[in-house]
Amino acid sequence: MKKIGMVSLGCPKNLVDTEGLLGDLKQNGYELTDNSAEADVLIVNTCGFLQSAVEESVNTILEMARHKQNGGRCERLIVTGCLAERHPDELLKEIPEIDHLLGTKQYPLLKNLIRNNGGQRNLIHEPAQYFEAYNNRVVTTPFYSAYIKIAEGCSNQCAFCIIPKLRGPIKSRPVDSILEEARALAEQGVKEINLVSQDTTLYGYDLRMKNGLVELLEKLSDIEGIEWIRLFYCYPTVVNDALIDAVARLDKVVKYIDVPLQHTHDVMLQSMKRQEREAGVRAMLKKLRDRIPGVALRTTFITGFPGETQEHFEHMEAFVREMEFDHLGVFAYSDEPGTTAYDHAGKVDPAIGEERRDRLMAVQHDIAVRNNAARVGQVHPVLVEGLDDEGMLLMGRLPIQGPDIDGQVIIENSPVEPGEIVPMRITGSLDYDLVATVDDNTD
Repeated sequence: MKKIGMVSLGCPKNLVDTEGLLGDLKQNGYELTDNSAEADVLIVNTCGFLQSAVEESVNTILEMARHKQNGGRCERLIVTGCLAERHPDELLKEIPEIDHLLGTKQYPLLKNLIRNNGGQRNLIHEPAQYFEAYNNRVVTTPFYSAYIKIAEGCSNQCAFCIIPKLRGPIKSRPVDSILEEARALAEQGVKEINLVSQDTTLYGYDLRMKNGLVELLEKLSDIEGIEWIRLFYCYPTVVNDALIDAVARLDKVVKYIDVPLQHTHDVMLQSMKRQEREAGVRAMLKKLRDRIPGVALRTTFITGFPGETQEHFEHMEAFVREMEFDHLGVFAYSDEPGTTAYDHAGKVDPAIGEERRDRLMAVQHDIAVRNNAARVGQVHPVLVEGLDDEGMLLMGRLPIQGPDIDGQVIIENSPVEPGEIVPMRITGSLDYDLVATVDDNTD
């Protein structure tokens, strides 16, 4: 049986697809390898969201293609994911080593493609084939934490985003399928579940569920072994009273919500084809903070969107200073063919967009320093993650710190093991990270 090697690029949603693919292949008898030089078949699951992601994907494909050259072991190179969906003709023309392209809705077909040794080289994209369950996933994240993708696609039409064209409209997974997957993960030792999709708050609308995400959170909270449930990618206009109350009352749902806002000026929001406006955003943020004491808010903004003036940017900058988000990401606008914004007039010099991004992040830096300093002396539960990349420092996270994107906790003088959730006292703060220890006073 063939040895399979796989490279996953892009967001956590893509990572879940990769893990589902690996599990599907393993269940069908294929051997998996982390060493690309040993693989008979190499698969690159690509990202094509921004130009930087396109470049990374192309470079990775070229790197894997070298294993087919000069007598390498690799027999076939398969490219899947968003870039395959977005630029199939260009990929096949420019990289002849590619044997097959598979679209974003056909992952379950991959095992048959490998088994049949041959077949069409052009993009395979019909009919749509989704994983109905990911119970056999090969989880590649640390054993105590995993992502669950609760829906595929997106029904929003944001002007800067190509995802609806690549992934189609929202298709929510059945509740029972998600619960089955969560139980399987819990049996493997997973304690933290991170819910992801293109629009998590819209979960269940296509299934005619009135408050689908709330129902899902309630049922996930009943699963033994799961201790933290985290929400990512919540669209602001759908963060309603029912969801806010659920986050407040359900103990296992961490008090952390990721709500990408993208901008704050109404002119820009309208141009971006966003549904929300500043007044509604302010009301939502106030509700979150009033009704969920200590809630951590993460958001993202875009600078340099077509038509953004200095006044529009300074409005956003003032908003960030006022709201003091716990976590913030900023992206300079990337002009992407196929998006509505690509045809907008008033393009902003990319250098200006990058300067504005850096300026906004400098504002957030000062906010993060103040917020972290205020936590010194407090006691919080810490999920122990293990040693850092250099093997020197023992690291962990608070409930208000998401994996890979937020700050961490440096753990000092504490006999704890990865995967444990332990109350710790915050003893120091850095720019984005905290220092903590278990001591005799934490009870």
